[in-house]
Amino acid sequence: MSLISDLRSLLTIEQVSQNETVVNHHSRDESYHTPHNPDVVVYPHTTEDVVKVMTYAKTHNIPVIPFAIGSSLEGQVIPVRGGISLDMTEMNKILEVRADDFLVCVQPGVTKDQLNAELARYGLFFSVDPGANASIGGMTATNASGTTTVRYGVMRDQIRSIEVVLPDATVIQTGTLAAKSASGLNLTGLFVGSEGTLGVFTEIWLKVYGIQESTIAVRATFESVEQCVKASTMIMGAGIPVTRIELVDEAIMDAINRYKSVEYPVSPTLFLEFQGTQKSIEYDVELAVTLMRDEGLSSVETVKDEASRRKLWDSRHVAALAFRASVKGKEQMATDVCVPLSKLPAAVVDATNAIKEHQVHGGIVGHVGDGNYHAILLVDPHNPDEMERVSMVNEQLVRFSLACGGTCTGEHGVGLGKKKYQLLEHGSSLALMQAIKHLIDPTSIMNPGKLIDE
Repeated sequence: MSLISDLRSLLTIEQVSQNETVVNHHSRDESYHTPHNPDVVVYPHTTEDVVKVMTYAKTHNIPVIPFAIGSSLEGQVIPVRGGISLDMTEMNKILEVRADDFLVCVQPGVTKDQLNAELARYGLFFSVDPGANASIGGMTATNASGTTTVRYGVMRDQIRSIEVVLPDATVIQTGTLAAKSASGLNLTGLFVGSEGTLGVFTEIWLKVYGIQESTIAVRATFESVEQCVKASTMIMGAGIPVTRIELVDEAIMDAINRYKSVEYPVSPTLFLEFQGTQKSIEYDVELAVTLMRDEGLSSVETVKDEASRRKLWDSRHVAALAFRASVKGKEQMATDVCVPLSKLPAAVVDATNAIKEHQVHGGIVGHVGDGNYHAILLVDPHNPDEMERVSMVNEQLVRFSLACGGTCTGEHGVGLGKKKYQLLEHGSSLALMQAIKHLIDPTSIMNPGKLIDE
């Protein structure tokens, strides 16, 4: 029997596809990395379906690559060695909401927006807010974060427990539903950020939060990116409980204006958000504006109504998409370094200088409240000279970050693009990571060629 007929005998005909369009869709993500086709695409509906697929894959030594929305930025879902693209989008049920416990259980194909729409019925929300409407499974696999990390933390901070199907088809449950535990090793933390290299997530328990009484958004412009960053560090240093504090440079603001047909000042800009009681956040906004004036604030807009706030944050969320659309025929390479907050002003200046020095079409955005920023670089992947110059910018940013105790990736993950920095960042501990991978997945069938795979 063939691969496709074998899998259809285990599941149903509709759950297994070799359609050319479907296969092509699963060959790529949102990155510049070279696409590779899977041999087949499989759509599980249940944990039992995943167990059947993993049992078959183990027996026949076939790679398995979990896939959902395909919004990853470092080639995490590209099947570089072929195999089974395991599309989790039909496992998209919100299984249980425990409002009194501030917990929710979801299948991995549930998206961020889908989850928040359901949670709003209970006066709750899920805090992690990446630019894409990503799946919860994908966000778990990359330890995603986003605009609200400065207040609520990264994906790893929101996860209580995961049901995982291991490469040998064993099903395990990590963690507990308790707010804390001193029992056993932290297996939940091990699987979060593993990028599909250790197993397939089938159920995820998440921590959620109550919707705040009031929200105020602020848009503040400055003459330089450095002023923006210094202002953000002053706000953080003052202990203001800001919910979001985002940097967008003038090049990307210009792209946003054209992409969204808006007319924001084409200047380095901070987007901020404050949540809490009306009285408390009015005080927070007043103090933040005072601190920003000390750092050279040029203009400020305060936004209170929900529609205007949504418009403001939608502009920030489409920043990368808008910049990519500003130059036809280019792909996007987004750097993702994260540094200690005190090093951020120097790091952003270094990034700006690197873009100019290597004559790359680039701009800078960042979650500057937690030291994470992105140089968005536009490149023709078929132009070796451009690729070389863009790679040199990325290399400079990574080495600057690592030299001051930072990381090569704050939130996008390693995938294919940052594998080469793992030894430089982790040193001798990389060998331990690889030993753990080999213990769990001795034949390396889970998303081979990614993260720490040799």
